[in-house]
Amino acid sequence: MAGMRMAAPLLALREGHSAAAVGVLLALFALTQVFLALPAGRFADRRGLRAPVAVSVAVATLGAGLAVAWPIYPVLCASALMTGGATGAASIALQRHVGRAAGDATRLRQVFSWLAIGPAVSNFLGPFAAGLVIDHGGFRWAFFLMAVLPLATWFWVRGARELPPVVAPAGSKPGTAWDLVRETGFRRLLLVNWLLSSCWDVHTFVVPVLGHERGLSASVIGSLLGAFAIAAALVRVLLPVLAARLRESAVIAGAMAATALLFALYPLMHHPLAMGACSVLLGVALGCVQPMIMSTLHQITPAHRQGEAVALRVMAINASSVLMPMLFGVAGAAVGIAGVFWAVGAAVGAGTRLALRLGEPVQSR
Repeated sequence: MAGMRMAAPLLALREGHSAAAVGVLLALFALTQVFLALPAGRFADRRGLRAPVAVSVAVATLGAGLAVAWPIYPVLCASALMTGGATGAASIALQRHVGRAAGDATRLRQVFSWLAIGPAVSNFLGPFAAGLVIDHGGFRWAFFLMAVLPLATWFWVRGARELPPVVAPAGSKPGTAWDLVRETGFRRLLLVNWLLSSCWDVHTFVVPVLGHERGLSASVIGSLLGAFAIAAALVRVLLPVLAARLRESAVIAGAMAATALLFALYPLMHHPLAMGACSVLLGVALGCVQPMIMSTLHQITPAHRQGEAVALRVMAINASSVLMPMLFGVAGAAVGIAGVFWAVGAAVGAGTRLALRLGEPVQSR
């Protein structure tokens, strides 16, 4: 999906589509996840890991394959829907499985840090490989490579040991997913997660547009996105070692403050090396957030509903990802790309205090 998110908008730009059209295309990567998240979470609660991943692999491969056959804007939109939905369903199953496999809070931070390395590597591999293939072979070959990559997922997951199903405690009432949202701590966590996920969306959307405006090649743009991903992966390698010394709320608040500062500086950088340095630092700041968010989520939700809780998080951030790229496209056309960076940076900086409150005791209803 990361490679498709880089290659499809770049093709749309080269075909003469506007920044607003690119924003719509990027939004579609998240649209399916909004509607499929809760069913996917419940399916994972019932069926575990392998079945959801198998379906996701098939849909992702088919979606990228369509772009190989017909690399035109309407088909790219369909590919975005399919690859985005497949990635969301697979991630819910994986996160639920890993959360259940962990024990105490320190172990949760460790295992989610390890798990988070996978998407970080993918966020480097996809854009960087797609950029190289586009420059040397064209867009069809890049889409073909993206269609093959999901098959590696099934190779690694097919031998995983399924965990026994979780039985709800005796006397517990069957609730809806929205009961979880009524919890103060869970709502606070969702809002912080939304702010930080918006930063990922800004970087993914703005860097290709900014690079296109400045005449950078696809390889350079892919390298900028790849540098961000490598930094995110490297910091996640260190997190398991440091897990016992970390406090989730402090790490998240520090990441938000650093991101706000870097977003203020990024539009002022014009040389690719300076832009790359900002991308690396952003990768460090944002890369450490997801394990902390997921560790907190699994500590404040009941075990038999963790699939739903993960799904609600995915649904919330992807609902934002549907709207935000379109908003970025409109805002970029109205006030410029720099204005998008600065507005989101201000919002994230204002949310730092909210992140510090994640360490407060949760008041259950």
